[in-house]
Amino acid sequence: MASPGAERQDALFTPRFFTLFAFTFTVFLSMFQLLPTAPYRILAIGGTTAMAGLFLGFLTYASAFSAPFSGSIVDRIGQRRVLITTSLVSAGFSLLYAVTTSYWLMLVLVVVHGVFWSGLLTASGAYMAAILPLSRRAEGLGYWGFASIIAIGVAPSVGFVVYHFGWWTMCLEMVALNVVMAFIAWRLPPLPHHDGEHRVPFNLRDHVATFHQHVEWRVVLLAITMSLVSFGYGALTSFSALFADAIGVTPRGLFLVAMAVTMLGGRLLIGRSVDRIGHRRVLLPSLVTCALGLVVTATAHGAIALALGGGLFGLGFGLMWPAFGALALGLSGPAKSGAAYGAMIAAFDTGIGTGSSLLGTLVEHFGYRAAFGFAAALAVLAAPYFLLVEKRFTK
Repeated sequence: MASPGAERQDALFTPRFFTLFAFTFTVFLSMFQLLPTAPYRILAIGGTTAMAGLFLGFLTYASAFSAPFSGSIVDRIGQRRVLITTSLVSAGFSLLYAVTTSYWLMLVLVVVHGVFWSGLLTASGAYMAAILPLSRRAEGLGYWGFASIIAIGVAPSVGFVVYHFGWWTMCLEMVALNVVMAFIAWRLPPLPHHDGEHRVPFNLRDHVATFHQHVEWRVVLLAITMSLVSFGYGALTSFSALFADAIGVTPRGLFLVAMAVTMLGGRLLIGRSVDRIGHRRVLLPSLVTCALGLVVTATAHGAIALALGGGLFGLGFGLMWPAFGALALGLSGPAKSGAAYGAMIAAFDTGIGTGSSLLGTLVEHFGYRAAFGFAAALAVLAAPYFLLVEKRFTK
């Protein structure tokens, strides 16, 4: 493996990039085998459908609320150490899921698991931000995102095939993947320390007492922008197929397919120019495009309109993440990259968890169009909110 110094300063696709790409692919390959199969396990051991639905919600909210804290820990003790530790801890949780015969205990375990999940995500994001050249950071984040997109695309199918051989087999396979994750993380070279890092040995009690000093509050405030949009993302991933059934559109996954195609296409065609165009100049139109996609979806009456809504939302959403990520990481600086990425994860997961939960109630009482219209109204506020907070709290 090439040493960090052997890599060209402006190179994007370096050995470290591909190593972390493989790590991220394995992370999501493991997790997104668990998420669709865990509800079946909960039902099998006596839980209800409502209890089964809480599994993803508990994981998402635990990750969201702990992400700013775990992100600041990453900055204190180092990304590579957190990646190795959280990978091994994830293996332990996979074993615990295997032996658990109480659905209540599974829900308790997934809350704690969500805390370590947020640490894993923030550490990998901070590491990637550190190895990308500044002039190509948004482009690199966009390409790195393909690892999770591809893994999420194949993981559920693989998970159900493995689950066919039993829950124990499923969990042991996840243990193996988590160990592979730890090995890949171990192969990553440590990053150099930045000013302000590692001044004193890490102490959890002291860190909790000074938590507010380690959180990148400006990024937290800006990241609410992502919550306003990811609310709609959570709602659409949960209910777009049911909405297609309600309006007589086939295939029922048309919206999600259109969203995935434009998300990937946008990153391939435009993502490489985000750094040259400017992160802010890409972010604002992306937010508007997401809102427009939700408006079109809420008013759709046929396949063409539904596909157009999915395409617009996917295009905006696919460019929003790398543009906002590069902007936020530039605002925080390298010494607080973990805290910045933690704020992004917190906002993203909060929006998704709230959207997928709240929209179900709105659909039940007011129908799909009103529910999607509410999501669209929140997304419309994203760009004005960003401009207001940017002007008020950042330079």
